[in-house]
Amino acid sequence: MKVQIKDGQPVIDAEDLAPLLGLTAAEVQAKMRTKEITTRFETGVGEDAGRIRLTFLYQTKKLRLTCLEDGTVLKTARITIGDR
Repeated sequence: MKVQIKDGQPVIDAEDLAPLLGLTAAEVQAKMRTKEITTRFETGVGEDAGRIRLTFLYQTKKLRLTCLEDGTVLKTARITIGDR
């Protein structure tokens, strides 16, 4: 899996993201359009310069991808959060 950066924004294939959220690619696309899946994109500064972090929230699932600026995924973290 690799995250692409296009026009300063991250792009990840729904086929790659879907299994990490327990969904199909079609469900990911639909839920992102309706904002059932929300995202946050952060660019590292200081000692984290050269890295980016993407966080996806869906129901009680929080998925965080830590990547190099070229989109190479260094770390994947999945957390179950309280009822939403």
